Amino acid sequence: MRVRNRADARERLENNKFVFIEPKEQRGKWNIEFQNSNPIHLEIGTGKGQFIYNLAKKYPNINFLGLETQPTVLSFLLDKIEQESITNLRLILADASNLVEYFGSEEISKIYLNFSDPWPKTRHIKRRLTFKTFLKQYEEILNGEKRIAQKTDNLGLFEYSLYSMSQYGFIIDKISLDLTNSQYEEDNIHTEYEDKFIKKGNNIYYVEVIKNKN
Repeated sequence: MRVRNRADARERLENNKFVFIEPKEQRGKWNIEFQNSNPIHLEIGTGKGQFIYNLAKKYPNINFLGLETQPTVLSFLLDKIEQESITNLRLILADASNLVEYFGSEEISKIYLNFSDPWPKTRHIKRRLTFKTFLKQYEEILNGEKRIAQKTDNLGLFEYSLYSMSQYGFIIDKISLDLTNSQYEEDNIHTEYEDKFIKKGNNIYYVEVIKNKN
C-alpha cells in the first residue's frame, strides 16, 4: 500500500512524547512509561495503525506498543493518537531485528504479526518475521503463555510460519484458513491491508500460537 511521503514525519516523531526513537533506553521500563502494571502487547509492523489504535481503544486495561520502520507510515498513527486521548498506546520507530535490545526478558505479553512482508524468495527467508532468529527473540521477551498472533493473505508465508513455529516448539491455540467467515471474526479488529484484501476476495489466514500451555 503506497503512502505519499511526509517531509516532516521524522521530525514530528522525534519531538513527540508518545514516540520512541531510541527504544533501548526503555528496555525493562515500559510499565514505568505507562505508569501501571498492565500487560503489554506489541504489534510488529503497524502500518498506518488502524489495528493497534482500535485495539487500544477497545482494551483500556492493556498497554500497546506499535513498532514500525517507516516514519511517514508511523506519522499517520500519530495523527490518530493526537486527535483522541489514547493513554495506553506508544509508538516505536525501529527495526524488529533488535527486539531483545528494546525489551527486557518476559516484558511483553503478546505479539501481533499482521500482514508482514512474505519475502517469498528462498534467499530472503531469514527476513521473514517467523524465521527462527525472530522466534528466539519473541520467546525471550514474551511472558506467560508466550502468545503470538499472525494474520496474512499469503498462503505461502502462512504455511511456512506454521512449520517454523511448530519446529521451534510453539503449539497452535487458534487457527482459521478463512478468518473473515470464522468463529473468530466477531472479535477480530481489521488492519488497513485486511480490508483491502477482503474487498479483493482474498482469504485471510489466521493463527495464534503459544509455547507455555497453562
